[in-house]
Amino acid sequence: MRITTNSLAAAGLFLLGLANPALAQSDFPNRAIHVVLPYPAGGIVDIVTRIVTEKLQANFGQPVVVENKPGANGNLAWQQVARATPDGYTWTFVSPALFANPRMQANVPFSEKDFVPVGGVVYTPWMFVVHPGVPVKTMKEFVDYVHEHPHQLNWANGGAGSTPHLNAAILFNATKLDVVEVPYKGQPPAILDLLAGRVQFMPASPSLVLQYIQAGTMKPLAVIGKSRLPQLPDVPTMAEAGYPETNVASWYGYCVPKSTPPEVVDKIVAAFNVALKDEGVRSALEKQITEVMEPKTAAELQALVTADAEKYAKVIQEAGIKLQE
Repeated sequence: MRITTNSLAAAGLFLLGLANPALAQSDFPNRAIHVVLPYPAGGIVDIVTRIVTEKLQANFGQPVVVENKPGANGNLAWQQVARATPDGYTWTFVSPALFANPRMQANVPFSEKDFVPVGGVVYTPWMFVVHPGVPVKTMKEFVDYVHEHPHQLNWANGGAGSTPHLNAAILFNATKLDVVEVPYKGQPPAILDLLAGRVQFMPASPSLVLQYIQAGTMKPLAVIGKSRLPQLPDVPTMAEAGYPETNVASWYGYCVPKSTPPEVVDKIVAAFNVALKDEGVRSALEKQITEVMEPKTAAELQALVTADAEKYAKVIQEAGIKLQE
């Protein structure tokens, strides 16, 4: 067999690429990116993701394919991505449940330490809403009503370990409310049951319930967030309503498996920051009643993850939240 100079050169470049991950990853991305969401289609997570990935796809020049994989409180999606090849082509979603699940359940095969954040997108307020049949107009009246009717009201939990779940648990713990939890795989089916009166209240995404509030088929009692919503200026925040401890703020972002090359992480972070400067993207996100995050470095995103992990660990311990296997 004859070995030519060209073949030796090619082999040398190949070996150099193996020895130098930065060189091997210099053309990222050169194929489709896969985003695995732990929540169903139609919810706020799905909507936000598709707004941002449409712009990322255009900027990357490669498909960004979104897969909705709900189940096991989000663990199915996160476990899949935690075990994925750390090459930057498989992403998942950062939400409070990512930090909460390993602290609420035994034997969860991942934690936030198995991921590296690559993009922060929005801060999200929530809203405490009730069915019109519940004879209350304020949070104080609601708390009093539940005390007078223990174990009679059903609440819709649209995501175990999610921010609304944590907010609700803190409220129940602080006010000693006796209510019945009805679990759902996402907010959309929970909202439908609230409208039908099969459940009486829930914490919900404002973007998903605003139309029903405006139509009078759902009553808002308070905003779970730092400020009132421009769309509903007469609805107080939980703090204004007398329950500041329930304001567990959340942010939405994306992450990749740990050990993903830093050069690839930096490319993805930069791509998110470019997308968030686009007026079309910002406008579409703001229509979902979210606050667009300012661009952040990889180190700043990691600091957010670390802080949230500590915060939710404290919330879960104080509220005594435990989930079934």
